[in-house]
Order: sequence, then C-alpha cells, then structure tokens
Amino acid sequence: MPTLAGFPALAAHPWAYPALEAAHIVGIALLVGNLVLLELRVWGAAPALPLRPLARAALGVALAGFCIVALSGVAMFSAQPGELIANRAFVIKMGLVMLGGLNAALFHARDGLGRLDAVAKAQTALSLGIWVAVIICGRWIAYR
Repeated sequence: MPTLAGFPALAAHPWAYPALEAAHIVGIALLVGNLVLLELRVWGAAPALPLRPLARAALGVALAGFCIVALSGVAMFSAQPGELIANRAFVIKMGLVMLGGLNAALFHARDGLGRLDAVAKAQTALSLGIWVAVIICGRWIAYR
C-alpha cells in the first residue's frame, strides 16, 4: 500500500521551503488583492472606472496569483503530505479553496459583472470572506 511519505528533504532545505512560502505569500497577495479591487468596484467604488476592462486586468493578475499559490502549495504539500492530510486546518483550507472556486464559477456563469445586482454583491462579499478564511486556515496549519 502506498504511503504519503513525501519529500522531507525539501522541508529541511535551508532556503527551498522558505522560498516556496514566500512565493505562496506573493501569490496570495496577487490573488486576494486583485479580487478585493474588483469586488470594491462591484460594490460601487470608483464608478468612473470601466468595469469590464478593470475586471479583465484584475482577474488576469488574480489568476496568475492563483497559479503561483497552486504551484507553490503543491510543492510544499509534497514535503509533508501525511502531516498535512491529518491537519484539520489544511483540510478546511482546501475545502474553502474549492468553495471559492465554485463561488467564482457561479458568479461568472450568471454574469455577475453584467448584473451588478444584490446577488452579485453578496457573491463578492462571500468571496472575500472565503479567501480571508483560507488565509486564516493557512496560518493555523503551522499551529495544529
């Protein structure tokens, strides 16, 4: 039966794991920072900014941030998969990431940018809450 032994040398390396953590934080900043910018616009801030061009720019950078987070996260996971799978904060974080993705897919499927209605505003508020919770769970991983 295969085990989740991982690559402990990665976690013990003097600069590799800290570099992955730094990349993860940069990715989070790009992802969440640009989502907040777009969400503020959906809520009515800066109405002089055209929504669609702002959304293209913000979502492009947010997607790049997500890719950085995903790649660095998979690499960090590979260093200690057994410990992380057993960590409740990690499992909750992964569930929240999936929920965040589902919320984004539903937002765009119903053309939330075109509607800017109460549902779109609620979805963006939910998005912000989910990503803040993801960050909190990410920090809790080290303490669980």
